[in-house]
Amino acid sequence: MRLEIRVCPPYPVWIEAGALERLSAIIDEAEVALISDSGVAPHHLQPVRRIIEQAGKRIATYTVEAGEESKSLATFTKLHRSLVRDGFDRRSAILALGGGIVSDLAGFVASSFMRGVPLYLAPTTLLAMVDASIGGKTAVNLPEGKNLVGAFWQPKGVVMDVQTLATLPIPLFRDGAVELFKHGLLADPSLCRAVLSGALNDLADETRLVELIGASVKVKAEVVAEDVHEASRRAFLNLGHTLGHAIEAASNHSLRHGEAVTYGLLFAGLLGRNRGWYDPTADLLKLCEWLSPRPLPHNDFAELLPYIDRDKKRVGSERRFVLLKREAEPMIARDVDEAELRQAWKDLLEVLS
Repeated sequence: MRLEIRVCPPYPVWIEAGALERLSAIIDEAEVALISDSGVAPHHLQPVRRIIEQAGKRIATYTVEAGEESKSLATFTKLHRSLVRDGFDRRSAILALGGGIVSDLAGFVASSFMRGVPLYLAPTTLLAMVDASIGGKTAVNLPEGKNLVGAFWQPKGVVMDVQTLATLPIPLFRDGAVELFKHGLLADPSLCRAVLSGALNDLADETRLVELIGASVKVKAEVVAEDVHEASRRAFLNLGHTLGHAIEAASNHSLRHGEAVTYGLLFAGLLGRNRGWYDPTADLLKLCEWLSPRPLPHNDFAELLPYIDRDKKRVGSERRFVLLKREAEPMIARDVDEAELRQAWKDLLEVLS
């Protein structure tokens, strides 16, 4: 399957078994800096290196530690200095091979090295395929919160090789299904039904994987093409992320992203329910059962509030939450007060008990 992300300039996305082989044809530049992590490199780095070398290109590889800790200004600086020492320049390309953390980090490096160099993405997790690799968002974290330093930097091409998903531990694979489910809540309820019916339980069914990943990418691609810099509609993609990011930051990332966002989706659903709007709680509890997330950290809501108040959607003193007015009809609530938040948190703890 080939899709086109219609930003300016547009770029192609290939979703298929064996898509990594396309890298030799789609990378135009003669020099490639490949950035991966210690979890992905043992599985995929050497095969990708051979593909690039057989195309007659110079390649150097950089492996960061797997985990959220690598999405830091320290790692960002270290990579820049390595690229300079190894002779890369503005005619070189950066290739991100890995999950969402690698995509975000390598993308931010590409956006700023020599004031910007070409970027290619080879996501190897479901989370990166349906989320981080589409739309050009790049970032690293600060102690004060997630993704607070970054840039918009679109790739020149993306290859999604569904065969790489077979190397993932099942919890990490299902982590990515949360973002696919989110896209279903926003625009395509058939994606929610597919997840809850077990359509993602068979990693050997490559045809079905391509179909579902493609449908999820189409949802995000349509939103991104309309609102590249998150000035309006693109903020809908943050459904579940305001509380999710707060949980991640306040708990020092003791939960994976998909686990935290699942709780965030439940929280947003309860906020909407308490206003008399669409209530996805029953389906989200089924998602929780399928995902089997680790327990919600014992954070008092007062610990989470400062992170919510630093959320990127906030404007002045106005707390903004993406909620569902009706099925597949998201909206931005601009008048969410602290009492509402505390009630939804209380309700969240109750439905999880």
